[in-house]
Amino acid sequence: MTTTLEPRGLAEAPEPALSVRQVLSLERVLAGEPEVVAGAGQLDRPVRWVHVAEAADVGVMLSGGEMVLTTGVLLAGDEGRQAEYIQSLHRAEAAAVVLGLGRAFPTAPDVMRRAAERCGLPMVVLHRPFPFAELTEEVQSRLVRRKYAAVSLSESVRTALTGLITAGAPLQQLLDEVAQHSGCPVVVTNLAHRVLATAGERSAVDDVLRDWERIARQAGGNEGDGWIRAELGGRGERWGRIMLCGYRGDTATGRLLADRAAEALVLHRMLGGGSAHTWEEQSAQGLLTDLVSGVVPARQLLPRARAAGLPVNRRTFVPLVVRDGEPTQLDRVLRMLGLPGLVAELADGATAVLLSLARDQDAAALAAHFATRLRAESGVARTVVAAADPRTVWDEVPAGLREAQHVADAVADSSDALCLPAVVRLRDVHLRGLIRLLRDDPHVQSFAERELDGLLCDPGQDLLDVLRTYLATGRNKSRTAQLHHVSRPALYRRLEAIQGRLGVDLDDFEQAASVHIALLAHDAQQG
Repeated sequence: MTTTLEPRGLAEAPEPALSVRQVLSLERVLAGEPEVVAGAGQLDRPVRWVHVAEAADVGVMLSGGEMVLTTGVLLAGDEGRQAEYIQSLHRAEAAAVVLGLGRAFPTAPDVMRRAAERCGLPMVVLHRPFPFAELTEEVQSRLVRRKYAAVSLSESVRTALTGLITAGAPLQQLLDEVAQHSGCPVVVTNLAHRVLATAGERSAVDDVLRDWERIARQAGGNEGDGWIRAELGGRGERWGRIMLCGYRGDTATGRLLADRAAEALVLHRMLGGGSAHTWEEQSAQGLLTDLVSGVVPARQLLPRARAAGLPVNRRTFVPLVVRDGEPTQLDRVLRMLGLPGLVAELADGATAVLLSLARDQDAAALAAHFATRLRAESGVARTVVAAADPRTVWDEVPAGLREAQHVADAVADSSDALCLPAVVRLRDVHLRGLIRLLRDDPHVQSFAERELDGLLCDPGQDLLDVLRTYLATGRNKSRTAQLHHVSRPALYRRLEAIQGRLGVDLDDFEQAASVHIALLAHDAQQG
């Protein structure tokens, strides 16, 4: 997997860790003609420090990770001390031992070489005289620069993230900042490895999510190859983790960066995160909003859906849109019924629900069961549950969600919502649905303006409201008078005024139908 993001700012990007192999490739070291005589498979060990020592018991002076430079003058002629010297370095977890030939040993001593090979300790001999002070100076200066850069990066990240939290930035903005500093995809998950948020270059993130289940299992146990994680939680309770996926710097710096990011995310969550929604809700909302909008092709969103925990292989997808339903309540009903799906709040009080069912399950029956249980739980009999026909192809899901949203909008203000079926579909919305679908067509808008012009120019809405009720009741004058709390004669006068202003005869079916269609279009355009 490759990424093209670059860490932000050259001054903030620490140098890679110095390994034994990298130290041996330095120009000053190459001048000494180094030869690896043992432990060649351990050359990628990190070098924490360089130590020049001739003492036979140097191991007691080490704390681990040092490259020890020696001429071996105190070891010459004593094979027992030579073997013990290597053993002591191994016990002290030294990174490597470098022996300068010539002063005490003309060639690499076999006892030391064999002992180093058994311990897996890299042993290097220098065939040409070499001033150890030059090597010490070179390596130490590089290590100091690296440590300073790591501290600088840590403080830079902490300052940037704290500033964003103080400004009330959303979670995504914090993760974008982390991704810019790390130069790799960033993934936030819950403890079940369900992806809650991502950041980084889109193609690189998709590469990670495409095989997320396997990646999460492998990266969950051991860090390596740039996969660095930090736990999220507080007060003794863990609730998630953040992962840097394919970090190209040294592991210690990556871990430091992940820790700074984790600290910021925990604080962000404690302070409410600038949103009334949980991270799980924000994740579902982002995914379903992108599906509904169609801005991102559905195929590109498939890895996100899979990583979010939605079953997608050989499934039947049922797009639903609910009016007057709380997302948390809908999610609770899904869990009660054991139905896998995503729930997300859309605009204008609508909530999208995407069910993922097995191919042998009855999609219509389960959708109806969900709607019935939702109404029972909410106690709101007028809750509208709109559905599109089930989809078995993921690429057709966005059209299904838009169809369900269209149906929900068409019946949102319907006066006969109580007479609708448990799950409303496109065939149930009839003319109102068609008008809603065509409301943005300029010809329909022009038609509505032309037909209703005589009433729309009236500063009051009384006559328009009377017309709306009269047509909705099937031109029932008694019912219209009752609903507007006026007498029959008063209603007759208002109907005459309406007909005069519009220039129509409402007793004529075709003219009344034309006005009714124009009024439906007008109402649809108004909201």
